Amino acid sequence: MLVARTSSHANVRVSLSTAAKEVPYDFRMDTLIEPSSSAGHSQTLKPDTISISNVNLSLGSGAARVHILKDISLRIARAEAVGLIGPSGSGKSTLLMVMAGLERPDSGEVVVDGTAFNALDEDSLARFRGRNVGIVFQSFHLIPTMTALENVAVPLELAGIPDATQRAARELESVGLGERLHHYPTQLSGGEQQRVALARALAPDPAILVADEPTGNLDEATGQQIVDLLFTKHAERGMTLVLVTHDTSLAQRCDRVVRLRSGHIDGPATDRHWVETAE
Repeated sequence: MLVARTSSHANVRVSLSTAAKEVPYDFRMDTLIEPSSSAGHSQTLKPDTISISNVNLSLGSGAARVHILKDISLRIARAEAVGLIGPSGSGKSTLLMVMAGLERPDSGEVVVDGTAFNALDEDSLARFRGRNVGIVFQSFHLIPTMTALENVAVPLELAGIPDATQRAARELESVGLGERLHHYPTQLSGGEQQRVALARALAPDPAILVADEPTGNLDEATGQQIVDLLFTKHAERGMTLVLVTHDTSLAQRCDRVVRLRSGHIDGPATDRHWVETAE
């Protein structure tokens, strides 16, 4: 049953089925991004895990150079789940890579778990990323000559984490692959390979888990299993989850949705009830 919601700041009553673009934009509603200074009462707020301020990023060179991210500012709280949606080419995957420290912006500031990326050189940033950011890609990115156990253990060893093999085995067991530790990627199904990738991302116990279209290469049933696993691990570990998706049903499972269009955040970052079709 559709339930109407009334804004406390605007005389508007809107059905949940109403397209977001039809809803008047009241900046004061967006307290999940910027705490309201006019609240008039004390409020307990979670500290930011991710803070992005005035970020710009262009890719390419010469006449082919394209301005991808345009003055993006965004704050994401600790343990929050945020979905990035928008048309293809809107900049959502690039924004995710900026959050993960895989892309350096041309200008602006990125602070993750209290660390300013601008202050880190490439080696320091790689070390920070290895310990604090778990990354799940659409295409798995497993090393084909390594077993599932080795794929999860090697990044831990490179990060200097003790007991890497034992820790990798526990993570694989936690995603249901305890019987597949010594299988190579070619011996695993697509869903199993994505489980290995998720175990690899979770193994360092990161503060942040980012996922770029994690179900894009999977069938619907297998994709649903991976999504359930993502949100289960997010809830169990209390880490921040940021994912890119074209799937609005997946976005609706997040605490908040951020829509990008042409390199800008398109309107307010909203709670999951206001999701409309991303394309």
